[in-house]
Amino acid sequence: MRTSVVVIGGGQAGLAMSWWLDRTGVDHVVLERGVVGQSWRERRWHSLRLLTPNWMNQLPGLHDMGGDPDDYLGATEVVGLLDGYARAFGAPVLPHTTVVGVRQTASGFRVDTDGGSWRCRAVVVATGTEGASRVPALAGELGGDLQQVTALGYREPGRVAPGAVLVVGASASGVQIADELRRAGRSVTLAVGDHVRVPRTYRGRDIYRWLDELGVLDERYDEVEDLARARRLPSLQLVGSPQRRSLDLATLSAAGVQLTGRLVGIAGGRVLFSGSLANFLKAGDLKQARLLDRIDEHVGGGPVDRPEPTPLPLPVTELELARFSAVVWATGHQPRYPWLDPALLDRRGAIRHDGGVLGAPGLYVLGLPFTRRRRSNLIAGVGPDAEALCAHLVGHLGRARSAA
Repeated sequence: MRTSVVVIGGGQAGLAMSWWLDRTGVDHVVLERGVVGQSWRERRWHSLRLLTPNWMNQLPGLHDMGGDPDDYLGATEVVGLLDGYARAFGAPVLPHTTVVGVRQTASGFRVDTDGGSWRCRAVVVATGTEGASRVPALAGELGGDLQQVTALGYREPGRVAPGAVLVVGASASGVQIADELRRAGRSVTLAVGDHVRVPRTYRGRDIYRWLDELGVLDERYDEVEDLARARRLPSLQLVGSPQRRSLDLATLSAAGVQLTGRLVGIAGGRVLFSGSLANFLKAGDLKQARLLDRIDEHVGGGPVDRPEPTPLPLPVTELELARFSAVVWATGHQPRYPWLDPALLDRRGAIRHDGGVLGAPGLYVLGLPFTRRRRSNLIAGVGPDAEALCAHLVGHLGRARSAA
């Protein structure tokens, strides 16, 4: 089978690229291991809503989202959005097709799947960020009686073993899961590391309104001083809810969630935590204050309705392991690319790229954090990135055609 471009992944990134390829008249196919939006169907907990309000969730050619622009879509609604989007322009999605190999050839690439091989001149990797949960090695020391759940595997409190729960990780997933467990009456301890605290609203507007207006979300990958750090930043401590409520460590602490420092080890039947909690809390508050100062300067006014500093709890550096019935690992995830040439990956297994363009001519990646802009891994970010990479890809196809 032959086509000009193979897009791997039928989520928002793959569909956005498909839309731009269709618009520019480039024949292509979208290979999807399941069906459109598969990750949204199978790897989200039941109560999950997007962190971004509806007005942000635009895709190329789709501008009228319908409904309340300041509401937040749930996972099933995102699936409906992507399904409808794919049908709207007839995206050439080939479902239930798993890629097993991508190899460079004299004329382009060969993409091997469990249903046959494709010959093409360019490949776009749009599989997102969720290849596998990142679980620390010490998880193996916890013992078989303790239930261990990852953020990707978590669904609802009722599926977590009865009793006290240790949640490890305090970015968006960690604080949301800790909050849901606590609201279900569970005793929750949250192990905290580096995090980004922001209010849901400030000066009567959603924080994403301000980030968008300030140009923060459109900062380019070639404009930041430390791109590697920018790509590793935790997701914002936010929750999408009709009440537009803030969700941060101060809120959780007030609700009875016990905060500790980072989980650092298991010894003698005890869980060991670092003594760095105070530093993490102060750093999170400081970064939030700097952002709010920037908003105040932008509007020309003084501080208003500032969140209170996170109260510093009594330091806890160890707890009895036996007190917990379950551990939830909200420690992030690591994309996996077993079908790519290892030479294209860094020592951590991540794709090495320059704004989405890989070292192998004709190979691209889309939908990763800060691919080209700070918003790159949001639904609102894949469209502009896809447009830029599509233009580069079309240029590559023209150069390849001229050289042939």
